[in-house]
Amino acid sequence: MKNIQVISIPVTDQQKSKDFYVNQLGFKLIIEAPMGNGQTWVQLGLPSTETSITLVNWFPKMPAGCIQGLVIGSEDIAKEVKELSAKGIKMSELQNTPWGIFSHFTDIDGNGWMLHQSPVM
Repeated sequence: MKNIQVISIPVTDQQKSKDFYVNQLGFKLIIEAPMGNGQTWVQLGLPSTETSITLVNWFPKMPAGCIQGLVIGSEDIAKEVKELSAKGIKMSELQNTPWGIFSHFTDIDGNGWMLHQSPVM
């Protein structure tokens, strides 16, 4: 095994969620293609990472908003929190811990994400 390639993010509306992830968070569209049965594969990724996400609505045991604790690394969390807040994303206050600085936010369905800046060693 080499890496985690795709993480499924359960959403209610793929197009609205795609708009949020692309236009507010800065993800890039990797692929959008019909899967059959009226379903669409929507895969997104951050420009500098191998791991991507797919916006799903077909797993009965994964209701929209059930994912929590996904972490996105940041080199300048204060700057990114300011930029994301300006785009309308409600960010938590910066939280300093011995293992880094964090700020929490949710997508439009309530899936929980965190920005994390590693501590200076």
